[in-house]
Amino acid sequence: MADEKTHAAGTAGFLFEMGVLKNAKRTGWWFTGNNNPESIAEHSFRVGIIGAVLAMMEGVDPARVALMCLFHDTQETRIGDIPHIGRRYLDAAANETVTADQVSAAHPTVRDGVQRVVAEYEAKETPEALVARDADKLECLVQAVEYRAQGNSLVQDWIDTSLNSLKTPSARALADAALVMSPLEWRRTYLG
Repeated sequence: MADEKTHAAGTAGFLFEMGVLKNAKRTGWWFTGNNNPESIAEHSFRVGIIGAVLAMMEGVDPARVALMCLFHDTQETRIGDIPHIGRRYLDAAANETVTADQVSAAHPTVRDGVQRVVAEYEAKETPEALVARDADKLECLVQAVEYRAQGNSLVQDWIDTSLNSLKTPSARALADAALVMSPLEWRRTYLG
């Protein structure tokens, strides 16, 4: 009974920690002058949607991809969102190490499951992991297109870097489409 309560408390603590991502901002956008960028949780939500869609298009397991997408930045509750330029100067712990600490007190099946998901994403070996990584880059590109449409002209480097990072044909096709349309294009389908 004591183990059950301890595991429940450890798992609940992990859930509270994940709530931090709702308030933690994606810091790379600050370099573009954006004072109120999306949160890590907002980013991860759309990465999950994009990942599931890309997985369907690429013929891999959408649930596995969406799960990797959901957990791909959870470590940022502990190490923050380190912009790419900052990574040149910092030696942060590996995401697998941070994840192991985050779930160390969680229920054993939760601990093992979360660690397995993060390890697969970080290993970049399975088709699902490659699609999940493309989803992360494609979400950055889509977000940059939205910021550009709002008048931020300093996002082109983010668009170029994201576009050049895409590996799958489906991600490249979606990026090409997103680059030539308004972020509100979807409304025209229903509004005529």
